[in-house]
Amino acid sequence: MVSNLEGKKILLGVTGSIAAYKSAFLIRLLVKKGAMVNVVMTSTAKDFISPLTLSTLSKNPVHTEVSAEDSWNNHVEMGLWADAMLIAPMTANTMAKLANGLCDSMVAATYLSAKCPVFFAPAMDLDMWKHPATKKNLEQLLSYGNHLIPVGHGELASGLVGEGRMAEPEDITMFLEDFFSNEKTLKGKKFLVTAGPTYEPLDPVRFIGNHSSGKMGIAIAEIAAKRGGEVVLVLGPSKLNTSHPNVEVINVQTAHEMCEAALLHYPTSDVGILAAAVADYRPKFKSDKKIKKKEGELFIELERTTDIAQTLGKQKKSNQKLIGFALETNDELENAKRKLVKKNFDFIVLNSLKDKGAGFKHDTNKITIVHNDNNVRIFELKSKVEVAKDIINEVERLD
Repeated sequence: MVSNLEGKKILLGVTGSIAAYKSAFLIRLLVKKGAMVNVVMTSTAKDFISPLTLSTLSKNPVHTEVSAEDSWNNHVEMGLWADAMLIAPMTANTMAKLANGLCDSMVAATYLSAKCPVFFAPAMDLDMWKHPATKKNLEQLLSYGNHLIPVGHGELASGLVGEGRMAEPEDITMFLEDFFSNEKTLKGKKFLVTAGPTYEPLDPVRFIGNHSSGKMGIAIAEIAAKRGGEVVLVLGPSKLNTSHPNVEVINVQTAHEMCEAALLHYPTSDVGILAAAVADYRPKFKSDKKIKKKEGELFIELERTTDIAQTLGKQKKSNQKLIGFALETNDELENAKRKLVKKNFDFIVLNSLKDKGAGFKHDTNKITIVHNDNNVRIFELKSKVEVAKDIINEVERLD
């Protein structure tokens, strides 16, 4: 069976971690799968594995400096050559530099010149991986459209046991194969994706809203687009965005605006994925001026917003698919199944706030997918990008 990596050009960046020894095994696997491999290294990576070893295995020269005594190593050319750039291992130091555009190594220079998808496999100690600065840098890199290969759990170089191990070469290779197997499988398909919160104004400065960041919906839109789909992303108030050329972003604020955009675009869509956290209620009356504090209680009368999911579910044609989300705090599966039927979804993605690392403002999510034939699939905690892949894979299985 021909590998999905056959003929692919992989640019491997190796940084200064004890896990650098795994890069030798990784190159062997990639070459065995038929990939062409070029290697760039940071200067500190040479302390852990020799350029000669990686050159011998890749059958190509290994570059460690942007300029050598007798040559200029064209990092731009390598960035254009590759079908994918893989940084494995990626240290906390390199992660911080790339997240902030610092360019003081061959790996950084090549990364900033790359026009291809970029994957990174972090490797660091447990406390470093969990530090807020690392989380911020990771979030920044993911917001650029890069792909995280999740860290493993196990014994670390420090002797601690926990998250932070670089993924095993076999897992990294499988990750890349999965990516290339999904190339353009959705070409010609049109998607409507909703994401983020809605803000329902009380007055010019206050609103009713929720903690949704839009990360999950944006990840879904980007995965669908990367597989060739044409995506309309209706995005509520969010600090995040996407620059993928196959994603048309429509920014909205309120549930009414989101509903109008969804009703406009769903009739011409093949698939609707409703990942937004839409407010169920809005203030019945909006003040034109800021509401001033006064003695006594303040009572706000609320009214229902339009149920976007149910409205689209009623309009759904036989050739269309509709996917919904349920964020629950109790009786999760029963509530999700009721919502699945009521909204006429093809399947529903269930999140529980009881699951650590799931829900709003996390880079990770843990989902259960419930189909309308009562088939239930439970997934492990993963990055939201990986969860988005699981959801899009499930959509593809519907056809």
